Amino acid sequence: MDIAIVLFDDFEPLDAIGPYQVLGYLPGATVRFVAAGEKGSVADSLGGMRLDVAARYADVGECDVLLVPGGHGTRPLMADEAFLDWLRRTHAATRFTASVCTGALLLGAAGLLDGLAATTHWAAAGELAAFGAEYTPERVVRRGRIVTAAGISAGIDMALHLAALLSDETTARAIQLHAEYDPRPPFDSGTWAKASPAVRERIRALG
Repeated sequence: MDIAIVLFDDFEPLDAIGPYQVLGYLPGATVRFVAAGEKGSVADSLGGMRLDVAARYADVGECDVLLVPGGHGTRPLMADEAFLDWLRRTHAATRFTASVCTGALLLGAAGLLDGLAATTHWAAAGELAAFGAEYTPERVVRRGRIVTAAGISAGIDMALHLAALLSDETTARAIQLHAEYDPRPPFDSGTWAKASPAVRERIRALG
């Protein structure tokens, strides 16, 4: 089972590393990172982590699962026709094509979300309509072979869904146990609807 995770400069780290941690434990799975631009060192959005990516997207003819993370680096790729064409061609042969956070905007720009319900980070929710998609405020949304996840941490939930689909629920639960993924956050402020005005104002300042 070949799983390809696309990376690019300014990617959101947990978008990629969370699913990698989950899907890497699937029996028979090989998870590889693929550069959306030139292969080599790719920097995350926080600037403190660099990953060496040995292959670029053009080196991947097909894969079983294609996963596109989000981050500010998605913006220039939305106008990269060569990359978007590769997304379309690769998606045609996948078992599942998935996105986390604003990775959904790249699927949308490639025309893969037209007429579908999808999710993304709350800050980008309004942009999905431009691609013919209907924003759904859920952690994970599956429509056929396309699976989209909301912002950042939702990628772990999405990867567990994929693990069950690609293997079985017991295996997915075992991977969840290995990761000790039993979230009990100290604050109930994980969605825009739940956040107080003070928290909303602070995230604008931090962003």
